[in-house]
Amino acid sequence: MFAVIETGGKQYLIQDDQFLDIEKLEAEVGTDVVFDKVLLIAEDDGSDVKIGTPYLEGVSITASVTDQKRDKKIRVVKYKRKVRYKRVHGHRQHKTRVDIKKI
Repeated sequence: MFAVIETGGKQYLIQDDQFLDIEKLEAEVGTDVVFDKVLLIAEDDGSDVKIGTPYLEGVSITASVTDQKRDKKIRVVKYKRKVRYKRVHGHRQHKTRVDIKKI
């Protein structure tokens, strides 16, 4: 069984017993979170597809928070030629790793 959920302004295709890195959630490691913004749910072979408008009623996904971490660093460079202007900034996005338990 697989589903499409929305969290952190993004959509994710998920399956049972899958690890997923998503935008940071305000939850402690080891606690359970419930995703109730389910857009689609279907069987593995593509049968029994249910599509929400925009979300499915009464369907939720249970997941466990396994880690709070930061993504790898990206570098943002501003540069203007001939005027000796150069600025380099780094950024690391906060991520939460969840283990999908039950769809």
